[in-house]
Amino acid sequence: MDKFYKLRIAAGLFLGISLLFWSCSEDVEPGLDANVAIDLLDIKYSQERPNQLMDVFLPANRNSNTTKVFVWVHGGGWVDGNKSEFKTFKPWLEEVQDGYAYVAINYSLFNLATGSNKFPTQEEDIKKALSFIKSQLSTWNVSDEVILAGGSAGGHLALLHGHKNNEDKLVKATVAFFPPTDLTSFYGYNLFTNLLLENLLGGNPSNREEAYFNGSPLNFVDSQSVPTVLFHGDTDIVVPISQSKILEEALIAKGVPHLAEYVIGQGHGFNVETNKDLIGKMQGFLNGVLE
Repeated sequence: MDKFYKLRIAAGLFLGISLLFWSCSEDVEPGLDANVAIDLLDIKYSQERPNQLMDVFLPANRNSNTTKVFVWVHGGGWVDGNKSEFKTFKPWLEEVQDGYAYVAINYSLFNLATGSNKFPTQEEDIKKALSFIKSQLSTWNVSDEVILAGGSAGGHLALLHGHKNNEDKLVKATVAFFPPTDLTSFYGYNLFTNLLLENLLGGNPSNREEAYFNGSPLNFVDSQSVPTVLFHGDTDIVVPISQSKILEEALIAKGVPHLAEYVIGQGHGFNVETNKDLIGKMQGFLNGVLE
């Protein structure tokens, strides 16, 4: 089994999240009617690279005071996946979220064959996407209460932005399904993880210590961190449950409001019943921490 094939397997494992959302093409224009639901698909949030796209779903009767924005970042091991992942869970979110707007983000994928788009390209894309969202709030007629969420690699990117790059305080809470949170301890989990991280970050934790540190949400939790939701299965063989537990410990130590739910008997991806149950619990938590 050659190195490239092993990396493809590693990427495929991370893609084992089947969480969420849609696609087409039009430009954002001023004067959108706030009384009707509008889908803005394949919107460019940056002109630097072709995959910097997002889908925006605006509800009817929205307004800048009460319409919260739920942003989803897809999984796929930083090398695969896209914003269409959001489709599956959108109806379940709508069952428990009243009048929310939704945004599903693509980001530049690391190319296993060429080595292009190494990390932190993905982190930088999330920063650009959130900056674009901020610039469009008044055009979309939605509030500045943004929840940033994702699963697996998407959960990692959501947490990293929320705890490290949220200087403007746009993100009010983060939600992560089975995320890597500390790349240094995640390295060594198995051969596939090592191969993926070594290529993604350009080395191992010994010779790329700063890159591993700066890419780990765990290292940026402090007393001012945003409220955080963590969901993880105890039989996850792709991202070990310890990755969520060490972040939960840091949140507790810093007094950060949080919800952590560990699912017995499920792994990297939950069944329909569990996902719907967790989304309900997530929303109960968000209702309590968001004004």
